[in-house]
Parts: sequence; structure tokens; C-alpha cells
Amino acid sequence: MAAVKERILIGVAWPYANNEPHLGHYAGALLPPDIFARYHRLKGNEVLMVSGSDSHGTPITVSADAEGITPREVVEKYHERFISSFEKMGITFDLYTTTMTENHFSVVHDMFKRHLEKGLIYKQVTKQIFDPKAGRFLPDRYVEGTCPHCGFVDARGDQCDQCGKTYEAVELKNPRSKVTGSKDLEVRDTEHFFLDLAKLNEPLIEWINDGEKAHWRPHVLNFTRAQLEKRDLHGRAITRDIEWGVTIPVAGYDGKRLYVWYEAVIGYLSASREWARVHGFEAEAWEKFWKNPGAGEGTKSYYFIGK
Repeated sequence: MAAVKERILIGVAWPYANNEPHLGHYAGALLPPDIFARYHRLKGNEVLMVSGSDSHGTPITVSADAEGITPREVVEKYHERFISSFEKMGITFDLYTTTMTENHFSVVHDMFKRHLEKGLIYKQVTKQIFDPKAGRFLPDRYVEGTCPHCGFVDARGDQCDQCGKTYEAVELKNPRSKVTGSKDLEVRDTEHFFLDLAKLNEPLIEWINDGEKAHWRPHVLNFTRAQLEKRDLHGRAITRDIEWGVTIPVAGYDGKRLYVWYEAVIGYLSASREWARVHGFEAEAWEKFWKNPGAGEGTKSYYFIGK
């Protein structure tokens, strides 16, 4: 009797297209999934490996400011260098794309509207750091200061590279603007959209305990289960005061964009759909990797994030 073939979806970490590809990209997030994909192809399994250049967020705009070019030019420049590097190294993506395609915008907009309709997104006025000298809010990497958790003096506005903890920029101690260098900053009100993670806590517990996670590493499964069982998920802002990124499909928010941590992860879905379209396949080609998960003849999904 012939062995039952598996269907394998491999999602590879999306590198920011704001700098040259380097050894860390390959050692951490590129060679492991490529080896994994080659192994499953040799076994005769059906494999789809997708990723792309992360094209939005403050890492891109900060590089654009430094190089004196537009964010789009930054992405196009380094995206081509990534592709050239992959070809030289023989990395076997089924599709390597970007998050600034019309396809990605469309898929993200659809996802956002679905979340909104299901009551998983709400609006809230928050306090954000504003630089009067620059005349703008300072999201994420546009502000630095002392980490409120470990005291690291060069912590970013969204996450500390020293201790790894996340926080809101207003929690930074002694904040300073990366735009002007000013420490004379203000805290102002601004309205943003939030993903209501608390509403997803119980569904996620049910999902993690559905008996179809045998291919997960035990420590990953146990860690995830332990975190969810704390029932301590809170709403997180999924928009930013920035002009480069995926637009918000709601009228009246032209000066804001979707947060890269919300929209980029949807890239695995949008890339799968783009792969089918580029190759002239029917929708079923990508749907079977997404709409039939789990054991048996379902798809097993693996995500390589460079740890």
C-alpha cells in the first residue's frame, strides 16, 4: 500500500526590506525552512513555501529618511537584493513577494472588515507621544528612551531589544525623538483601532486543545497552553499614526495605517493566494492549504521565525 502523502504549508519569517541580506537571515530563518521543504518534497509530499519582504512599518521609513529616498524605493531596492541573494544560495521558495502588492492590501482589508463585523475590533482614544518640533506623533522606532521594565537606555517605542518586553511608547522613561533629537515631547490624544484579544482567549484555548497539534514541539505547545490559560490577553492597538503602510478600509482615517505586526502576518495567506494566481491555478490550489487544517488529509502548517 502506498504511503499517505502529506500536505505541508511552510511560512517563512518576513525580513524587513530596509537593509542588506546577511548571514543571520540565512542561519536563523532561511536555511532551516528550505531544508525542511526539500525533505518533504523528496518524500513526495505536497509543499507550499511562501514568504516575502516586509515592506511597511517604521523600520522602512527610518531607513528611507536615512538614505534620502522614498519608502517604496527602499523596499524595491532591498527586495531585489534579497531575491538575487536567494537565487545564489538556491533557496526554493514557491513564492517570495512583498506586503505592498494590491493583492496583499485586498486580503488585509477583507480580514480587517471581517474582524470589525465580528466585533473583534474596537476604537479607543489613547495617549501617544507627539514631537512639537517635528509636528507629528512618534510611533514605534521614531522614539527611544529608557525601558520601563529593565532600564535599558536605548529601548525602542514598542519593544525593548534588551529584555524583549513590549509596552506602549508613553511608558518609556526619558523619551527622545528620533526625528529631531528633542526631549521636549508631549503626550496627546489620538484615536486608534484595537484588536480585542480578550474575546479570542477562549476560542484559542479550544483550538490549542483540539487534539490536532501532535506535530507541534512539546515545549511550544505547553508554553502556548500555559499562556492562554492565564486568561490575561488584552486589546492591542493595530493602527499607527504613520503615512506608509496598508491603508485602513474605514473612512476618516487617511493619516493612519494598519500596524505592521497586524498586517504582515496576514501575508502568509495573501502570498498563498498570489502563488495560485501567478501560476494560473484555480482558487482550490491555495484553499486546500488553508481550509482543511489538521490531521489525516489536512494541511500541517509550519512557521519558521528565526529563533
